[in-house]
Amino acid sequence: MPVLRIEHVALNVADPVAMADWYVAHLGMRIVRRVEGAPHTRFIADAAGRTVVELYGHETTRVPDYAAMDPLEVRTSSAAVVRARSLAATKAGAVAFSRTGDLELGDFADAVILFAQGEVPDDVVSFAAQG
Repeated sequence: MPVLRIEHVALNVADPVAMADWYVAHLGMRIVRRVEGAPHTRFIADAAGRTVVELYGHETTRVPDYAAMDPLEVRTSSAAVVRARSLAATKAGAVAFSRTGDLELGDFADAVILFAQGEVPDDVVSFAAQG
């Protein structure tokens, strides 16, 4: 059975430098890449370097209320689309995607956007249009 593994996610946050420092100090993450000027991007990685979180502060874009969001994992593509459609009716936006690969080897295909609706980042929408 294919394994879904997210290589990295990006979060627009109010203070990416402070947030990255917190992850380093409290969770043992390490900064693997940084942009000193705006948007002050920090890429932080886990100890194995297999999972990366990109933190950035886009000054003209509203920082989402991440605490109010409900990320979900489902087992099939059709279930992901059904769930995303349902969420899109009550949330600002929803995205369903699929990604296959080998967790042991750390080898993964690009994500395929199955559904995107509402307030989703422009790069996700353009990626969906290409896929």
